[in-house]
Amino acid sequence: MNTIASLHAHFNDGSDSAEALVERQLARATDPAGEGSRVFLSLDQMAVTHSAQTSPQRWKAGRARPLEGITIAIKDLFDVKGEVTGAGSTVLRSRPAATEDCPAVARLRDAGAIIFGRNNMVEFAYSGVGINPHFGTPRNVWGRTADGGGRVPGGSSSGGGVAVADGMAVAALGSDTGGSVRLPAALNGVCGFKPTAVRVPVVGAIPLSVTLDSVGPIAQTVACCARIDAVLAGEIYAPSPLRSLRGVRLLKPASLIWRELDPEVETAANAATEKLRAAGADIVEIPLPLLDELFDRAGVSGAEAYDWHAANVNVNGEGYDPRVWQRILLGRDVARGAYWGLLAYRRLWIDRMNLALAGFDAVICPTVACVAPEIAPLVADDERFFKANARILRNTAWVNFLDGCALTMPCHAAGAAPVGLQLVGAHGRDQSILGLGLACEAALTASICSG
Repeated sequence: MNTIASLHAHFNDGSDSAEALVERQLARATDPAGEGSRVFLSLDQMAVTHSAQTSPQRWKAGRARPLEGITIAIKDLFDVKGEVTGAGSTVLRSRPAATEDCPAVARLRDAGAIIFGRNNMVEFAYSGVGINPHFGTPRNVWGRTADGGGRVPGGSSSGGGVAVADGMAVAALGSDTGGSVRLPAALNGVCGFKPTAVRVPVVGAIPLSVTLDSVGPIAQTVACCARIDAVLAGEIYAPSPLRSLRGVRLLKPASLIWRELDPEVETAANAATEKLRAAGADIVEIPLPLLDELFDRAGVSGAEAYDWHAANVNVNGEGYDPRVWQRILLGRDVARGAYWGLLAYRRLWIDRMNLALAGFDAVICPTVACVAPEIAPLVADDERFFKANARILRNTAWVNFLDGCALTMPCHAAGAAPVGLQLVGAHGRDQSILGLGLACEAALTASICSG
């Protein structure tokens, strides 16, 4: 497993190097039999190799930076100097190249990360499924078949989830408006973190919803996500001692987010909950009616998406994925009074939810209600596609409405369909959730190893 800690240990003792890492990962990304052609929309091998060349000297001189020599793939939503930001679409390909890195990318680069290509994504980030009809759909790391079939990667940061799970990059930078970091992480069996939105600048990223957008990492472990999150937020990463789960109170809501689950998801998530209970966590199962109340409300992203496209691209839908365009058009008919009313409702709902969650360290639930569906049936049938999209997004989108933070980590048995367990915290509880995530990850890993 390519964790940042293990790679840095090997870089430091000279048994591995950023140059060798890049060589291995370029080989995987360019393998004709692999998923690289669908995972990456562009990958400048010369630039990546050049970026790796200075890393060994920094390690020898004791000047290694927090992410020194770590490869991070960038979602096609973020500005990278000299590259066109296309948002997984064909309609923006004639735009001029970015003249500078967006703040998130600049912080990664300044911390020593090697920017490793542009990841494929759902067009304009407007789906949780991961399908892209323009550039192909990266197949999920689980369930690929020899005839080219496979399962959805989750979206919208689809290429990022597959790149990390397939070992093409150590980590990936994604955006999360309704789950777009957590969904591909969970469905591909890796970790993903959605921070409190204000902690990481969204400047230089094409928006889906200026109200709900956030920026976070996809990586192999919770510790990797925590290291990258600190860089993205402009903070100093200070690993804390592994906390005990004894005395930790986790809310398992008797709510829709624990109902109507695929059997594989229900089994894995309940087993994980019991492992955390055995490790000392107090799992409290009570209703959370405020959460179920939210599912009857429309979202704000549609109106904001339509306004951005009307002002910056076009409003005729030419060149768009028809399913993405259909969702964008829904925002055209949202009355401004209804939009402002929903924002007011959100403000009060957040306050009420924070009161309801007081006294709990986190909310715990499956990240996704289902395992990754097969790609072909969803491509062929609009009704099945939109039904699957709603189901995939159900357990994550409410966190963005809450303006909270959330972490997903794998909880499935080895070889089984990937299932993610989600820890949710209120606004600003990021460090607490990441610390708790480390303890939960250790408990789940210990249980798997002992089993």
